[in-house]
Amino acid sequence: MTQATADRFHVVSPNPLDHVEQMAANNDWPYERMGDEEISLAVPSSWTEYHLRFYWREDGQVLQVASVFDFRIPKAKRTSIYEALSLINERLWVGHFEIWSEEDVVMYRHAALTDQRNGGFSPSFCELLTDTAVSECERYYPVFQFVIWAGKSPAESLEAAMLETMGEA
Repeated sequence: MTQATADRFHVVSPNPLDHVEQMAANNDWPYERMGDEEISLAVPSSWTEYHLRFYWREDGQVLQVASVFDFRIPKAKRTSIYEALSLINERLWVGHFEIWSEEDVVMYRHAALTDQRNGGFSPSFCELLTDTAVSECERYYPVFQFVIWAGKSPAESLEAAMLETMGEA
């Protein structure tokens, strides 16, 4: 097969941010598209409204999602937050939490790779990436609140946040 023939049959995958934008519109989530490489959206949840930002790197076929939490870390609590991040990240299979040092805020990040030969990212995969980011943020948001506002140790905070309620009241 010649290169011209191969190029003719090579299907370029669509920009996955198109799927994210459609998902935001379908859910009536406020969003802002910043070109072909970035989109931000606000997703309501039980603890707070998460501001997710998706970044698309076409050259590397990488889609990244980041969620910055809505509070700043007091300097006096920075070491405890680093310890909490370490304890949390040990439990995660997908993504990680970190401190965005420019703003002194906690952030969840995850990046996914694809290969254009496999069709790229599907709308359902973009939904899964969003759901995963929001559910991980929801699960661990209380840990940071306990450390910062309740004065609990990182280990106590994680234990309290991970308690599962059994039955109904």
